[in-house]
Amino acid sequence: MTHYIPDQLPIPQLANLLTAAIGPRPIALASTIDADGNPNLSPFSFFNAFGTNPPILIFSPARRGRDNTTKHTFENLKQVPEVVINVVTYDMVHQVSLASSDYPRGTNEFQKAGFTMIPSLRVKPPRVGESPVQFECKVQQVIETGDQAAAGNLVICRVVAIHVDNKIQRPDGSIEPLKTDLVGRLGDDFYCRASGDALFRIPKPAAKPGIGVDNLPPHVLESEILKGNHIGQLGNSSSMPTALQLEEAKKLAEVVAIEQEHHEPPAKREAYHRLVRKKIESGEVSTALNILFLSP
Repeated sequence: MTHYIPDQLPIPQLANLLTAAIGPRPIALASTIDADGNPNLSPFSFFNAFGTNPPILIFSPARRGRDNTTKHTFENLKQVPEVVINVVTYDMVHQVSLASSDYPRGTNEFQKAGFTMIPSLRVKPPRVGESPVQFECKVQQVIETGDQAAAGNLVICRVVAIHVDNKIQRPDGSIEPLKTDLVGRLGDDFYCRASGDALFRIPKPAAKPGIGVDNLPPHVLESEILKGNHIGQLGNSSSMPTALQLEEAKKLAEVVAIEQEHHEPPAKREAYHRLVRKKIESGEVSTALNILFLSP
């Protein structure tokens, strides 16, 4: 691996390392107003949720790296400490990119990017009509992490109202990830789309902690067939195989075939690992665990 010391790197190189390695990052399309009521709209990918009670969102309109100036969003927040954070979907991502242009102060990016301004309920800045989820926020605190070029400004926002398009909701009111079609920011000019085959499920660990990878046969860590995700699923099993389960596993046709066809331990172990992987990928993790413990 190549090793870097941040304070020994040029800002552009350091920025590339951070933004390319840390992703995908959600995008906050932040709408603010100045003291005269002029709206501003700009996207920020240094953003996430950081608490539920109270509901806290944080984003960072960092200082510009090229000249150490602050962004209009940050200046507006000092005048009117309120913001609407609108989520970004695939259908609007090119408009969002346009809104990130460095327009002169006083320019209405809603108009430039072709977005619809909708009045908010509890804050002064308008919402973006095209966004399926809009968070009205009061600024609770601003933390300036430095005064040099590219330093972050952490805007800690308390959510005071949430607006959700009914089209992306389940009957119980929760949001259906398969319907949101969100996009995330990557390094350089790259984005990613959270939809279709890009989405996958991982059940949360059970209330009882998994047995852990350290309780699996040692040879599993040396396997060329079983990768980290396979091993992780095995280690998340709630209990070790019982003697009865192992006896039942020995009777499986696939296990019997391995025992009949392979006599050398390395070949037999490889065949067992392939069968374990097959069972995991078909959703039969408990069976896979039992088979793994039969492997030589």
